[in-house]
Amino acid sequence: MLTLLMTVLAGQALGEETSANRPSTQSSSKQGSQHRQESPEQIAAAAIDNVRFARYTLTVLAAIVFCLFIFRVVIHTVRYIRTLTCLNNDTQRYFKMPSPAFGAIKQHLLYAPLLRRRHNREIHLAWFHLGYVPTRVQSLLLAAVVVMNVTLSVSGIEWSGTRAAALSHLRNRTGTLSVVNMIPLVILAGRNNPLISILNISFDNFNLVHRWFGRIVVLQALAHTIAQVLIIVDESSAIIRHAFYETFLHLHIVLVILSVVFLWKHLEDTLPQKYLLTMIIIWIAERVTRFAVLIYRNVGRGGTKAELELLPGDACRVTLKMVRPWVFQPGQYAFITVPSVGLWTSHPFSVAWSNTGNDTKAQDSEKGYRITADDILADSNEKTSMSLIIRRRSGFTDKIFEKAERSASGITTISAYVEGPYGGHSVLHSYGTVMIFAGGVGITHQVPFVRDLVAGYASGTVAARKVVLIWVIQSPEHLEWIRPWMTTILAMDKRRDILRIQLFVTRPRSTKEIHSPSATVQMFPGKPNVDTLIEMESENQIGAMGVSVCGTGGLSDDVRAAVRRRQGNRNIDFLEQGFTW
Repeated sequence: MLTLLMTVLAGQALGEETSANRPSTQSSSKQGSQHRQESPEQIAAAAIDNVRFARYTLTVLAAIVFCLFIFRVVIHTVRYIRTLTCLNNDTQRYFKMPSPAFGAIKQHLLYAPLLRRRHNREIHLAWFHLGYVPTRVQSLLLAAVVVMNVTLSVSGIEWSGTRAAALSHLRNRTGTLSVVNMIPLVILAGRNNPLISILNISFDNFNLVHRWFGRIVVLQALAHTIAQVLIIVDESSAIIRHAFYETFLHLHIVLVILSVVFLWKHLEDTLPQKYLLTMIIIWIAERVTRFAVLIYRNVGRGGTKAELELLPGDACRVTLKMVRPWVFQPGQYAFITVPSVGLWTSHPFSVAWSNTGNDTKAQDSEKGYRITADDILADSNEKTSMSLIIRRRSGFTDKIFEKAERSASGITTISAYVEGPYGGHSVLHSYGTVMIFAGGVGITHQVPFVRDLVAGYASGTVAARKVVLIWVIQSPEHLEWIRPWMTTILAMDKRRDILRIQLFVTRPRSTKEIHSPSATVQMFPGKPNVDTLIEMESENQIGAMGVSVCGTGGLSDDVRAAVRRRQGNRNIDFLEQGFTW
C-alpha cells in the first residue's frame, strides 16, 4: 500500500514528464524557463535514454525469467529420468551419491539463508513485523535488480550541467522506470501468475520479490517527486498510514484503481502511458480470470457448501462440497470466502484431503484393507468434496470457529466460495527416500503427499522406497485433526512396506498419553532432534533423498540447516512449504 500512496503523491509530478519528453510543448511557466537552458537535442537525447533504459529493464527481467526456466527444465528432466530409472530399482545406488559441485551450490547458495541459519522465522522489532531473511540466491537476484534500477536511474544524466537540467532528467528517468517496474509488480502479485507454473516457483517466493519491486517503485516515485519538488520549491512533505490486514487489503485495491486513473490522466501521450496500459491489461486479465474461475467453481446446483466440524485444540475441519471440484494434486491450496463472515475477504488454506466415492466403499474382505492404490489413483473423476483444517487465531479464523462452536452438535453447514486451485508443483516421486516434516497445522499440507507416495509405491509409479513422516504437535488431542484421513492411509495396500510415522508431543499432560500403537507408528515426548533424525535416514538412504517441511519458522530453519550440512556427502534435496501474505 505504501507503493500506491507514494505513486499517488508522485502523480502530480509525473504530469510534468509530458513536457519533458515532448520539447514542442514547453510551457511559459517556471519549468519552461528552466527547459530553455537545454537545447532541443539534449531534451530529445534524454527522452531516447528513458525509452532505451525502460527496454533494458524489461529485457533484463525477461532474461532472468528465461534462465530460471532453463534451470527448471533441467531439474524437471533430471527428476523425470530418475523416476523412470528407479521404478524397478530397489537399491538406487547411482542416485544416492551427489554431484560435489551441485552439492556445494545447494549448501552455500540455494538452501543457505543470507546470514547464518535464520530464514523462515519472522523478524520482529517491538510490535513491527519486518519480514523474513531471504536466502543467498534470493538475495543475489534481488541485489541485481536493485543495482540495475539504481544504475539505470542515474546513468546518462549530465550531472556536470545545470542543476535544473540534471533534476529534470532525474525526474523523468525515475518516473519512467517507476511505471515500468509496476508491470512486474502487478504480475508477481497475481494469484494466477503464469510464472508460478512455468518456473515451478511458489507464490510465497514470488510474493517476496513482489514486495521488493514495491519498494523499488516507492523509492523511484519518491526520487521522482523530490526531483520535481526541488525544481519548484525546496520543501516537501509525506503521509504514511498504517492499517490492519483487512483494512490494508481493501485500501490496497482501492488505491490501485485510484492511482492508475490518476496516472493515466497525467501520462497522456507519453511513453510511460504505454507501460501503464500494459500493467492495466495484465491486472484486468488476472482479475477477470479469478472471477470467472470463482463463478465456474461455485455457482449453480445449490452453490458450494462448507461443513464446519469442531475439533479439539481450537481447530475446525472444513469440508467443502463444491459445485465443480477440480482434479486434486498434493500441495495445492485454495482461497476461501465465507459471505456470512466477510464477502470481500478471502484467505488461503492448504487442501488436506479429497473425498471420493471410493473412500466410502466397504472393506474388501478378500483383500483385507479398506482402499487400494488403484482406488486412490482413479478418484480424479469421482471427486465429491475437499477438506482442510483451520486453526483458530484472530479475525477470519476466529469467526469461523465461533460459527462451529455455536452449533449444539459442533457441526454446521454454511455457504462458501472457493477460489483455486493454486500450487501443487512440488513432486516427490523421483526420490527413493522421502522425509516429511510437519509442525502443528502444517500437517494439512503434508498428508496428501504421504497418501500420494504410498499409493504410488503400491502401483509402481514412484521411485520412493522409504517414506518417514515426522509430525510435531503440542498435545495428543491434535491427532483428531487428521484421524479419519490417517486411518485411510494406514489401511492402504503395502503401507507397512514404505511408511513410518513418528509423532512428537511437546506438551503432554502426562506420560500415559505417550504410547506407540505399532512399530511403524511411534510417539515420543518433547521436540525432535532434527539433525539426528536426518542423519539416521541419510546413513541408510535409498537413492536420492528429498526432505520436505511445512511448519513453524524454527522447525523449517532447523531442517534447512541439517540438510545443508550434508550436502556433498549425500544427494539430499530440501523442499520448504510455506505461505506468507
